[in-house]
Amino acid sequence: MPGDRLTLQDRQQIAAGLREELTYAAIGRRIGRPTSTVTREVMRNGGPRGYHAEAANRVGTRNGRRPGTAAPTSTPTPSPSPGRADHRGRDPRLVDEVDAQSTELMIRAGLPPMMARVLAALFTTDSGSLTSAELVRRLQVSPASVSKAIGYLETQALVERERDPHSRAERYAVDGDVAFRSIVAGADNQTRIAEACRTAARKLGPTTPAGARLENTGQFLLHVVDDLLRSAEYWHTVYPTHPRETSETDG
Repeated sequence: MPGDRLTLQDRQQIAAGLREELTYAAIGRRIGRPTSTVTREVMRNGGPRGYHAEAANRVGTRNGRRPGTAAPTSTPTPSPSPGRADHRGRDPRLVDEVDAQSTELMIRAGLPPMMARVLAALFTTDSGSLTSAELVRRLQVSPASVSKAIGYLETQALVERERDPHSRAERYAVDGDVAFRSIVAGADNQTRIAEACRTAARKLGPTTPAGARLENTGQFLLHVVDDLLRSAEYWHTVYPTHPRETSETDG
């Protein structure tokens, strides 16, 4: 295979991977290419929801021609992603790029792919909120997938439900407090784990190897959580939440 030039088969594999909701890294491993190559290919050709292998291959073939070689008479341009608002005049492809990069980072941090896609979509809207129907159109997924993702994100204190003032639909929202709430929710979970460790240590006996290990783990977690919450509360006052705009519809 000459250089880094992608073939039609490579691009068909990329399209298949996007339909399967694989990460760019996973797609890259599948076709034996660097993650950066896959990312650039997708972003240059319609984004994760507008990528078409045949159209991308025609563009790639045209760009890869030697000087003096006639170009095709016409090259179809991939259409913008369905359900994408203009985000106040910004290029939809740039929004797609931020979406894709944010999703990839969230997946690497441990979020399941669909949950990461929904959270990234909410973060990259100016309003910070979308209805279920808007998420379905934007992500091209089923209402059930959106519902499952929202349920999971709510348990992590990453998303809130609110009533749309212009309709009966619920809106799912993120705001400037989302990171603080997530830290607090995570700290609560770690505190419960720490207390469970200490309870188990008392039952097994603090002088036994297992009991000592559990007691030390519990104490470690409690001290770390305490320091984390103190830091989060301090920085939350330094960087207060700005009111989130609710007048924009990002459908």
